[in-house]
Amino acid sequence: MKRSTLILLKTLTWLVCLWPASQLVWQAATNNLGADPTATITFATGLATLRLLAITLAITPLRRLSSRLAWLVKFRRLLGLFAFFYGTLHLLTYVALYAGFDVHAMAADIAKRRYITMGLSAWLLLLPLAATSTTWAIRKLGGKRWGRLHKLIYVAAVCGVIHYWWQVKPGVLTPLGITIALGLLLASRPLLAWTQQRRKVRPVTA
Repeated sequence: MKRSTLILLKTLTWLVCLWPASQLVWQAATNNLGADPTATITFATGLATLRLLAITLAITPLRRLSSRLAWLVKFRRLLGLFAFFYGTLHLLTYVALYAGFDVHAMAADIAKRRYITMGLSAWLLLLPLAATSTTWAIRKLGGKRWGRLHKLIYVAAVCGVIHYWWQVKPGVLTPLGITIALGLLLASRPLLAWTQQRRKVRPVTA
């Protein structure tokens, strides 16, 4: 891929990834966040986090399906960092707007509300991935250890979906779409790995 094309695609990726945040800023500036602004911000940042995690997880299966899509790996780190960015905004919305920076209130919520515990777990799992996303960190950890560490993204995605389901009221199926998408992406990995392994095995002819 030409350098100019890569720069253009990365610029477009930045713009698309910043779109949910820019929408929230515009709605806040125009006093158009709805009857419950805090809930609007919470929902938008949480959904952006899960969608970006899904897109990040889609890169490896797509590359395995076609070698022509190998260039997608150049966007995985950027998308993963944006997922962490929105996850952090989601957490800060709770800390600042719901809990009012009250440590005791947050501790009580974590103990009492399981969806908060699960959401915090998802963010904590993403934290070391964001911290080790640099080339320097890859060199320090070594490729194998870095790869094992970054498999935590699977657990973080599952925790994020559970957090979503536990937060909505019984009977509400809003999280179903993202749950199916992430489920298919997680299931596709061992399936594609098995398929590739079978292709490598050649029958011995007499």
